[in-house]
Amino acid sequence: MFRIKKLDIFIAKQFGLLFIGTFFICQFVLMMQFLWRYVDELIGKGLSLEVMAQFFWYMGLMLMPQAFPLAILLSSLITFGNMGESSELTAIKAAGISLMQAFRSLIIISVLMAGISFYFQNVVGPQANQDFYRLLLGMKQKSPEVEIPEGQFYSGIPSTNIYVQKKDMNTGMLYGIMIYRMTGSYEDQAIILADSGMMQSTAEKKHLLLTLYNGVWNENMRSQDLAGTADVPYRRETFVTKQIVMDFDGGFSMADIEDIAGDARAKGLAKILHDKDSLQEFNDSVGRAYYNESARFYFKRSEVSKPDSIKIEKLLAEGNIKLDSMFSKLSDAKKQSAVRMAMSNAQSCATDLEMKGTYTKSMHRYFRTHQIQAIYKFTLAFTCIIFFFIGAPLGAIIRKGGLGVPVIISVLVFIVYYILDSTGMKMSRDDQWTVWYGMTISTIVLTPIAAFFTIKANNDSVVFNIDMYKQVFMRILGLRSHRHIYRKEVIIEDPIYALDSFYLLQITEEIKQYSEEHKLLHLPNPIHVFFHPGDDQKIEEIVDKLEDIIDDLANTKDAQILNYLNHYPVVATHAHTRPFRQKWLNIITGLILPLGIFFYLRMCRFRLRLRKDLNNILETNHDVIERVAVYAAPAPRTFEDLENMPFVFELVRENEAKKHKD
Repeated sequence: MFRIKKLDIFIAKQFGLLFIGTFFICQFVLMMQFLWRYVDELIGKGLSLEVMAQFFWYMGLMLMPQAFPLAILLSSLITFGNMGESSELTAIKAAGISLMQAFRSLIIISVLMAGISFYFQNVVGPQANQDFYRLLLGMKQKSPEVEIPEGQFYSGIPSTNIYVQKKDMNTGMLYGIMIYRMTGSYEDQAIILADSGMMQSTAEKKHLLLTLYNGVWNENMRSQDLAGTADVPYRRETFVTKQIVMDFDGGFSMADIEDIAGDARAKGLAKILHDKDSLQEFNDSVGRAYYNESARFYFKRSEVSKPDSIKIEKLLAEGNIKLDSMFSKLSDAKKQSAVRMAMSNAQSCATDLEMKGTYTKSMHRYFRTHQIQAIYKFTLAFTCIIFFFIGAPLGAIIRKGGLGVPVIISVLVFIVYYILDSTGMKMSRDDQWTVWYGMTISTIVLTPIAAFFTIKANNDSVVFNIDMYKQVFMRILGLRSHRHIYRKEVIIEDPIYALDSFYLLQITEEIKQYSEEHKLLHLPNPIHVFFHPGDDQKIEEIVDKLEDIIDDLANTKDAQILNYLNHYPVVATHAHTRPFRQKWLNIITGLILPLGIFFYLRMCRFRLRLRKDLNNILETNHDVIERVAVYAAPAPRTFEDLENMPFVFELVRENEAKKHKD
């Protein structure tokens, strides 16, 4: 039985506060991205604050369903990233509470957010969409009186340039007006000056009515009829009030209003399903009408009855009638007439088919948009749940809070989702993909990813351990880290200096013997490299023994010895013998020639580096042995010193027995 626990309330509070903040951030980003599409309709229109508030309000209501998934992704990632970074997740797991139990309160919240998202898309969004585009249509009606700048010529009206010295945005009055009109050539022009005036659009938004006060009209009257004369008629008129009608297209169209009402984005799910059935029935009726019309057109053009046409087609199929021979028997005049009639019929049919094809394609696209919007309402709501099962496990795995890494990961995930969703929608709308496939491709791709992250987080996987990937990357490129050994604050056991000196002497002799037996400067046999298994056991033994000595000497208080220990290189034990530990990988690499050459040269580089590392170890061994002998005598410096130090062999036997027992 599900009971609300303090842990559920604690996690829900953490998530809720972050969700509110991230939601407004995501909403703002989406609104700014959406705003750039309509910036031309806002700038220079002289819109009031009330109209601007309505514009942003409707825009916000439309974009809220898209902001929900992104806010859930980011807030869940930050929530569990903060808990992981502060070791709260570790404490929860230590108390015997699994990660899925910690998720359960937020799972319920995500499901509720998915329901709210669906409600906004089905009820609030369609009405907001209609109101938004009606408002946008009204804003698109250009108002030249507010577009005309002060102190500059405005050429937005055909064949007219207007200069306004000053304008009053409250009353719409223009002051200091100069109008330059040209209706024909440069010699057929008029210059109008006026103290003030007012500009208004006509009801059909196709003309402008300009009322001028206290001005003068200067105009050349030259026309084409007077082109050969030297005198040019001239007219000057002084007026107190003058009205001028000018052509101007304000972009108004009744079809725009009809498109808003019929847009699938402005309909709820019930309305879409109802209209979809009606559209399907209408499209089928149009298809049948086109078919019947084509059949009637064919028999009308052929001027034969349907039974006769069937007989003719049968004879043509059997080869009893040859059209070429029949055409060759006609006279030249009849041949020309037949060719002209055939060309006319073909052109008429092509034009008719092109027109019908365009219309049917438009109807089919309109039908698909209804299918797309019906499916999109469910997929976008389901994305809220998917993004939670991506964000929360990622936060638990990465264990990084704040707005740094979570924002980067959220943006990357959202980009992948946006690309898949936009591509699927476009392909579905253009009939390149089926509607169901195009609209569910983002869900199909992201659902397994969400399940993978959830399983990995629940199993405490290190799939997103950055250090692990860093080490793999360094190994591929042949890079390695340096030792960083510092003096310990608390030392439980001091090093056994005599025993460490003995082993260092032993390692020195083994390295010298190894260098004589293995010529690291020689190129190895490629067959042995890629097709014969086996590691360099001797180097592994030397390195293991050296690491044990370094671990023991790391407990020293002597700073110089610690400095010498940092000079020891981190030796790769098998990279100089073969590229990979797996035999099948080596075989595949050897068979692929370009790849095999790369790894062969890489292995040769490791052989040279191993030779350099062995020489470095010999030099460092000598320095460490000398320092140990001075600092903690008695300690052997050479094998000859061991003859006078029988206790060293006793230490060696005890150490070997201890290792064997362990």
